[in-house]
Amino acid sequence: MRSHNFSAGPSALPTAVLERAQTEMLDFQGTGMSVMEMSHRGPLYAAEHFDAIANLRKLLDIPDAYDVLFATGGARTQFALVPYNLGLPGRSGEYILTGTWSEGALNEAGKLTSARTIWSGEADGYRRIPSDEEIRVGPEPAYVHYTSNNTIYGTQFHRIPQVSGAPLVCDMSSDILSKPIDVSRFGLIYAGAQKNMGPSGVTVVIGNKELLDRADPELPEMWSYARIASNDSLLNTPPTFPIYLLKLVTDWLVELGGREAMAERNRRKAALLYDAIDGDFYRPHADSGSRSMMNVTFKIHDPSLEPAFLAACEERRIIGVRGHRSVGGLRASIYNAVPRSSVEALVELMNDFRRES
Repeated sequence: MRSHNFSAGPSALPTAVLERAQTEMLDFQGTGMSVMEMSHRGPLYAAEHFDAIANLRKLLDIPDAYDVLFATGGARTQFALVPYNLGLPGRSGEYILTGTWSEGALNEAGKLTSARTIWSGEADGYRRIPSDEEIRVGPEPAYVHYTSNNTIYGTQFHRIPQVSGAPLVCDMSSDILSKPIDVSRFGLIYAGAQKNMGPSGVTVVIGNKELLDRADPELPEMWSYARIASNDSLLNTPPTFPIYLLKLVTDWLVELGGREAMAERNRRKAALLYDAIDGDFYRPHADSGSRSMMNVTFKIHDPSLEPAFLAACEERRIIGVRGHRSVGGLRASIYNAVPRSSVEALVELMNDFRRES
């Protein structure tokens, strides 16, 4: 029996994908080898590599003017690579702070270039997303950076911020492929795979080709988006098995109907869970207009009941619902691969626990 996995990341993977990987673990396409064992320069791995890119292009409707890169080091590495590649002398990177991850991106950029905050929700406990009117972009920024979904606080942008005069950069690690987006509105998108695209170990970077060429040519080659792009993300040995699994996950998403079908599926799951939370017993962390469709954060009106709630979850094989240590409370991450049946199981437990407490 599979557990109901609400972990924030690494997170649930589609059962069909795991089963496919299991059947190919020892013998991929009659080779007698796993994908993990074969050359990244060979034709069989190359087909998986470029099919994964093609799937991403199809699912996100990525224009030809954009490159799709596979990188390592997670989103945290991109916190540094963004200013290294996109920073400009005398111009600042501008950051919208909506939680821990955007704070981390700002702090890393500040070590490397000029960086400043143009909006912060810290004073309100990161409970909401700013309006466009609250985002005050400077006269000549190098770029504007934001995090589209906040796993710890359970908030999410349900629109693309309106900024002008600078490339828009987005850390989309926890909601990429969960809904349609207009890639052409962005200069650069980056996302760790371990929420909606696959396992940990690979990060997807989607960048406008002209913008990627902005980088100082003297950058170390493994830090240069332009160099990685010109080598099809094969400058060195890539994380072959995570990329192979990303290809299988994107195959699954295509078969399910793509981004529109996934958005509707995710909307229904989130509505079911928020309906169970709203009331006097459970209390959501995020303001209603800023609630995440991916990470649902909440508390019990009496915090002393939370250990009993978590114990009840464990009894029913519901895992990963303890809130982040910096916020406390409870959190259910309902990424693409989390089935509605798991959300229904959690809601059933929540209703039972409320009645019995």
